Amino acid sequence: MPASTRFAVAVHVLVMLAHYRDRPLTSERLAESANTNPAVIRRLLGSLADAGFTRSQLGVGGGTMLARPPEEITLREVYQAVERSELIATHRCGTSESCPVGAHILPVLHGVICRAERAFVEELDRVTLADITEEVEAAAAS
Repeated sequence: MPASTRFAVAVHVLVMLAHYRDRPLTSERLAESANTNPAVIRRLLGSLADAGFTRSQLGVGGGTMLARPPEEITLREVYQAVERSELIATHRCGTSESCPVGAHILPVLHGVICRAERAFVEELDRVTLADITEEVEAAAAS
């Protein structure tokens, strides 16, 4: 099963909003940058607005803007706002209790997965939207 791109696209959208600061951006403009459909962006913007990261400005010249400073938004918060599935899935149908491996693999694997997910979340918690925006802007300037 392919991995979800919601997190990566959500970070892309938020960095665009941070880069353009107080200029509202349309879903069409955001979709153009992310090379996706505006409907995909609008669905993501709904989740990001629900999480308090974005706000809409209505009327002519309207669009979406950041609702919080990028220094106050961690990648962990973004991930939790847009991803709905577990990071690492295990067997969908269980395992064979009559097999010495099948009977014991899930609890052992669960411990490893929990440690990996904890490390992943801790790393996302250390990085802010401002950090990513700064790196993108530096790369664009070079």
